[in-house]
Amino acid sequence: MIAPAPVITIDGPSGSGKGTVAGILAKRLGWNLLDSGALYRLLAFAATNHGVALDNEPLLEKLAAHLDVQFVGATDGKPARIVLEGDDVTHAIRSETVAAGASKVAALPAVREALLQRQRAFQEFPGLVADGRDMGTVVFPDSPLKVFLTASAEERARRRYLQLKAKGDDVSLSGLLDEIRARDERDTQRAIAPLKPAADAIQLDSTELSIDQVLEKIMSEIALRDIAG
Repeated sequence: MIAPAPVITIDGPSGSGKGTVAGILAKRLGWNLLDSGALYRLLAFAATNHGVALDNEPLLEKLAAHLDVQFVGATDGKPARIVLEGDDVTHAIRSETVAAGASKVAALPAVREALLQRQRAFQEFPGLVADGRDMGTVVFPDSPLKVFLTASAEERARRRYLQLKAKGDDVSLSGLLDEIRARDERDTQRAIAPLKPAADAIQLDSTELSIDQVLEKIMSEIALRDIAG
């Protein structure tokens, strides 16, 4: 029997840097990448487009099971793109409104079940780096390396503030901090797959660390476990 492709999971709250770290790590290893949060953002975005309420679990489950989505990998001169129902929504799903909607639909058990198999289908050779909130606890519990990346709420709000201001968005730092705290509460208190470190996860606090320092620590763990060959 052939062993399954190896998976490195990177879980953590919004703004912890897990998406950036996961993307760089996947490129460095030459592995596949799963941005699981994008699936929930896509569902919230599609639900709004189709007039489906974000608490209508039966309709959201049906929509999740039939999401017409494509993840188009980066090519020479072109960044990675996410295409929903034929439209490029790479940037549209990154708004704070969509993020809040994603957190709401992610709390629904039927939605999580509908997206579970779709996420597991990303486990292909040579390997997968999976970024999310329950990658190590629920989706890939047998992963040989699980990382839980966090940072203080204040630092995460500051990072998001700088990102949005750089794009020209008119945002409030205090407002972003309130949103992050509310989202943390939803994500950690939900009944199904709450945000928490796996029992065997390596926990990293990135509040005082650069992206390069976080990557260095993860690469050391990969070498210790001889995961990447």
